[in-house]
Amino acid sequence: MSGHESLHIRLRLTRADFQLGVDLTLPSSGITVLFGPSGSGKTSLLRCVAGLERPGQARISIGSEVWQDDAAGVYLPTWQRDLGYVFQEASLFEHLNVRQNLHFGLKRTRKPGAEQALAHALELLGIGHLLHRQAGTLSGGERQRVAIARALATQPRILLLDEPLAALDIARRHEILPWLEKMRDELSLPMLYITHSADELARLADHLVVLDQGTVKASGAAQEVLARVDSPVIVGDDAGVVLHGRVVQRDAQWHLAQVAFSGGALWVRDNGLAPGQAVRLRVLARDISISPQPTQDSSIQNHLQARIEAIADDAHPSQALVQLRCAGAGAGDPDAAALSFPQSEESTLLARVTRRAIHTLQLVPGDAVWAQVKSVAVIE
Repeated sequence: MSGHESLHIRLRLTRADFQLGVDLTLPSSGITVLFGPSGSGKTSLLRCVAGLERPGQARISIGSEVWQDDAAGVYLPTWQRDLGYVFQEASLFEHLNVRQNLHFGLKRTRKPGAEQALAHALELLGIGHLLHRQAGTLSGGERQRVAIARALATQPRILLLDEPLAALDIARRHEILPWLEKMRDELSLPMLYITHSADELARLADHLVVLDQGTVKASGAAQEVLARVDSPVIVGDDAGVVLHGRVVQRDAQWHLAQVAFSGGALWVRDNGLAPGQAVRLRVLARDISISPQPTQDSSIQNHLQARIEAIADDAHPSQALVQLRCAGAGAGDPDAAALSFPQSEESTLLARVTRRAIHTLQLVPGDAVWAQVKSVAVIE
């Protein structure tokens, strides 16, 4: 789809104990994650888009194609909507092998190039070697990859995924996440993805929609929404931000790699990262401390110049969340300094500190400080 073919969702769904009301315009590519507590309306929203549930008032369109417009009397049933749907359970036919399951899925499409689309899905998801296996012999991760390939083979205009990893154990989740990342990076297909997992959100989301009690609390680029301090998306130990960067150098002696991002650069553990490689970094609020002055004698190697944008209450009254705007590279690191980005492209961090520390250091919005980053996770 071209850039103007965005997904528009405006609907109101009323039940006895629940009301869902949204008005969204979502990107035409990448993964949009629907995030929020149980009962917030995520699955209901996805089912309305798919036509599995019919809201009383709605207009749902993708590009110029209208799937529902109650004002105009338009309603397309699910089978007429050009979409793929992946559920929590793979729902494969146990008496068929993988090849037969995949070809069964092709029966609903009459688009030219279906076999080529299936071949591409097999390669993309790495399941070509499973074609002769019976569905009942597959692991949970293999089953979900087959289910996703079956959906992709129909060449949908959008792919809907309702917690596709929820039924898998941790090992199987880690097995399938790289394949989902590969789909996001190699396909121009827009995807709506439901998850309760902060890890999945950090690794996969390009765009983020936060739902609570049927209402959209935030919608926008994931990097920006995660950095909000007025209404944090994730509370507790998983609160933090995602930075998009690029590997600029490696230190073979210490097995480290330096990743530059807008506003600075960080040293991370080198797991075979290639210079020039684009990566995502996850920095948790609990792993950042704040100092008014640069600290030279410290085991913490990543120091970033920053300014305080905002200070907000945290879940416990003893703590606060501090929003920091990165203002440049680390102290005493000329290589990092040379990689500084324009100020208009600075990145945001969140730091969790005690209220006592804020009082003692007399920290207020606008202060220039140093963010000391104790730990960084490379998630891509």
